[in-house]
Amino acid sequence: MKIQYASYQDTIDFLQQSMSEHPHLIRLQSIGETWEGRPIMLVTVSLDVTYADDKPALLYTGSIHAREWIGNELAIKFIQYVIDNYRFNPKLQTALTRNTLYMVPCLNPDGFEYSRNHFSFWRKNRRNNGDGSFGVDLNRNFDAKFMRNQNTQSNTYGGPHAFSEPETSAIRDFVENHDNIRIALDYHSQGNVFFPAHKFNHEVEIEGTDLNVLCANMNNEIKKVTGRQYGIHRGKPPAQLIHGSGREYYYRKGIIATVVEVGTRNIPDYMKNMAQSVAENIPAVAYALSEAINYSPLAPSRVTQFTIKHVGHDNVELEWEYQERDDIYFEVYRSEHNKAPCTEENLVAITKSLSFVDAQLKSGHFYFYNIRAVDKVTKIKSPFSPELRLKTTLADNQCGRTLFPAREHVGYLSQNYLSKNKEHFGYNSMFIGVDKNRGVSIGVVAFDLSTIPDGSHIETAQLFLYPMNRVAAKIEKYGEWSISILDASLIDDIYDFAKIHDAKPLHTLGQTIESDKMTQGIWLRWALNGVERTLLESLLGQKTLLLRIQGPQTLPIGNDSQVMQFDIGYGTFGSGLHYRPNLELIYQLPELASTVSASSCNTIYQDKVVADKLSSGFDADGEIVYGQLAFELNECFDPQRTVFTSACLTLYSTNSLSSAKDVRFTVELVELKDVDFKHVKQRQKIEYIGYEVSNEQLKERTAHNFIFDSYSLKELARLHKAQTPLYFIIRATAESQARNALVNWRDCQDEQPAQLHVEYIERRIEALPAPTHLQTQVENGVVKLTWLNTDSSDLVGSFVVRNRFHPPRSPFDGVKLYGGQDQYTLDNFGNADIAKYYAVFSYDHVPNYSQPTVIYYPGRAES
Repeated sequence: MKIQYASYQDTIDFLQQSMSEHPHLIRLQSIGETWEGRPIMLVTVSLDVTYADDKPALLYTGSIHAREWIGNELAIKFIQYVIDNYRFNPKLQTALTRNTLYMVPCLNPDGFEYSRNHFSFWRKNRRNNGDGSFGVDLNRNFDAKFMRNQNTQSNTYGGPHAFSEPETSAIRDFVENHDNIRIALDYHSQGNVFFPAHKFNHEVEIEGTDLNVLCANMNNEIKKVTGRQYGIHRGKPPAQLIHGSGREYYYRKGIIATVVEVGTRNIPDYMKNMAQSVAENIPAVAYALSEAINYSPLAPSRVTQFTIKHVGHDNVELEWEYQERDDIYFEVYRSEHNKAPCTEENLVAITKSLSFVDAQLKSGHFYFYNIRAVDKVTKIKSPFSPELRLKTTLADNQCGRTLFPAREHVGYLSQNYLSKNKEHFGYNSMFIGVDKNRGVSIGVVAFDLSTIPDGSHIETAQLFLYPMNRVAAKIEKYGEWSISILDASLIDDIYDFAKIHDAKPLHTLGQTIESDKMTQGIWLRWALNGVERTLLESLLGQKTLLLRIQGPQTLPIGNDSQVMQFDIGYGTFGSGLHYRPNLELIYQLPELASTVSASSCNTIYQDKVVADKLSSGFDADGEIVYGQLAFELNECFDPQRTVFTSACLTLYSTNSLSSAKDVRFTVELVELKDVDFKHVKQRQKIEYIGYEVSNEQLKERTAHNFIFDSYSLKELARLHKAQTPLYFIIRATAESQARNALVNWRDCQDEQPAQLHVEYIERRIEALPAPTHLQTQVENGVVKLTWLNTDSSDLVGSFVVRNRFHPPRSPFDGVKLYGGQDQYTLDNFGNADIAKYYAVFSYDHVPNYSQPTVIYYPGRAES
């Protein structure tokens, strides 16, 4: 027994005293009786509690597993927090005025007391099974895919039938009689992770974003208190999901439900660890309580058809549908990673419009958008529309790659499993850290860099790993996980533990992940800094990036494990393609350079044109004299495969002005219909090139460089694509009328004529045509897609994505199914009974993605 923890009787006594002292706030009742005759106590908290059942409610259940004492302890401390703060805390007052909290501190009183007094590791209730064994796992006893298990000795024995136990039937009856329950939190230990509910089909659901955002926003409250980051993980495909849990029972009834796994031990050091866990979860529960009304009939309806209208390299346009209502506005949230909170910090728009343009974005980057409607009078918010995921396009000068390791190049090596280490590659998971069985374990990931040309400039590099289970990281705030770059040329066997473990790193990435920031179910991202990207550039010649992932390598006395498990996307229990470690690169190909001389030049007076001479300024009568020159680029550069990265026009002056007047010379990129004074004067100006040149500068030097800015480069590309000559006008300006102020520039016939210097890369500019003949059919219970690839030597492959809610308009607008040169794929992780949209995109080496070819799959009727 741990005397700091409350007993079940202590809990009842506290609740009874709280009700007697705050009868307008707290109501206490028994909703049933256990096998051993203990009451199952439920406390109702609301302002005014008389009307509690008329308000949207949050249901809190704790300690359904006997040894997981956090649920009961947090409930007591939360009630005390409410008592101490509701009179003056405006957020708490609003939450309690609008919503109701139903709290069952301990749903397993018999097991809880048995754990406290007899066998601390006890999990089940205390049913006498009649065969010498005791107990049913109450969280396997609900009628939600209940699975019969004859092994009564098992810790997960679910009982003779669903709701066979007085504890589960009591909470069932209460829920059935309270349709005002909108959110359910089921508190467990251990793992520091949220487990949102699921519907056993492992496809995106309409409530999926609601679940993730609720957990992410609770996570945000936790982080404010201790800095700790919980994971958010919905579990594996249907075959590996648990059956008969309360979470799924609530969710099936339309309640937003999640399990919260707290801490790294069931019964931790109270003052050091349990007190932290309680403190960080109090504001999280308070936040969840405030959200109940937003999932009630009082809330506005959910935004529909939230989708992408346009994606550019630095902006996106989103659109959506909603019925005409003057009392509604919309909140739009943006994040750069998955399962992010939606708070004031990432609220990017409040609008009444049905569209939104988000600008100043980074090219080639992922963005996640969420939206909800808000009643401007009541401030009640709608549930979330399904989250939009997109990737901005690459800038004109960029290329991108998403690199995945081959099966034989991703795995882990263990100190104590030397003979079996090669078997750990391409099989299920990486275990990284230290435990008593494996000893030290390190991860190995090798990426093939051969598709990135040597000499490329790496602009951004991000490594992604998916942590799938942190239960074996059992020590709070102990150890860090980091990634080192090794010299692949010095290691002849990546399956040799000693060679990898003892290798001296070329560099260890600056970002390390502390144990209490190590989540599960949320992608970890290492963004390489400038030094690290330069090192990566130097490895392009080796064609391999070899990474070692390491965690803690020693254990404090009395501890047996500090290990993180990462998905590798291979093997029987790997989660497939979209859970593999990956390296996201944005790079620029090696630049080429060329210098082009002017093809023609003219001096244009009011009454004449002097060919093959280049002068500008003012004549004897003070009339302006223009210099004009042209360049032909089409013979030098392929308009379909040339991206100009920089350009500079160089002019050489042969004299300066004797006048003291301030005369300056500018260069304009223009469009001309004809080369005469009339058309030059009526020219269509495109942009000024560089900066003006003063007479003082003419005296100082003869060479003058006019550098193209971003807009000028864009116009240069447009004119080149249209196969139009580049026309430039040299124009003089003066502070007052000037006469006889003529500057001569070297013309086309001189040894050093006007020149256009360009730097460029060669890559395809336009996207390919879309695939054709997209069809679906069901084979062996799985949706099979077939299509025809476009006929082009530039085709790298086709990219397939599915979306349950709208036609995908971006290759990243949904779940990726396939990327490659085949003309078919199987939706192995989908549910053939569910309607959805599929889209196929062609892509090239850049990659540019085509417009989508979309098909609606209506779903298959269940047999």
